[in-house]
Amino acid sequence: MSGSGKSTLSVELTKQLQDKGYSVQIIDGDTIRDNYTTQLGFSRKDVLTNNLNIAQKCLELRNTCDVILVPVISPYQEVRSEVRKRLKPNFHLIYLTTTLDNLKKRDTKGLYALADSGAIKNLIGVSKETPYEAPDNAELTIETTDQKTIADSTIQLVNYIENHGV
Repeated sequence: MSGSGKSTLSVELTKQLQDKGYSVQIIDGDTIRDNYTTQLGFSRKDVLTNNLNIAQKCLELRNTCDVILVPVISPYQEVRSEVRKRLKPNFHLIYLTTTLDNLKKRDTKGLYALADSGAIKNLIGVSKETPYEAPDNAELTIETTDQKTIADSTIQLVNYIENHGV
């Protein structure tokens, strides 16, 4: 979800991997969304479309670098399953989790405050109408609590990549 640490960890992981000689590409979901010819919102259908566009971009870049990082919110199991099918065998789902209280404390984009005030309706993971479906088949789950540092999480990710021949 927003504020879980996806972008922060991707930037730090990129530095660590590049220092080890890996070529790394980050695909930002907002950039893909902004470059799509039709304006996408955040309906279930639009999220599916955006995630599939991101998967297509991964396919296009697959042979140009060692690691592609995709720090995006993928809230629905059906979307993750479809992306997994399209990218296998080189798809590794890393799930970052923390409490809603932690997310609200971080709230770097102000989304949770807007949702709490009623200015944003149907914020994924906050609204009952748009729940976040936690993955049941992540290859790695990382809790991004206040007690765990970015360095700790980055080490965990580097170890995962090196131990899985990614």
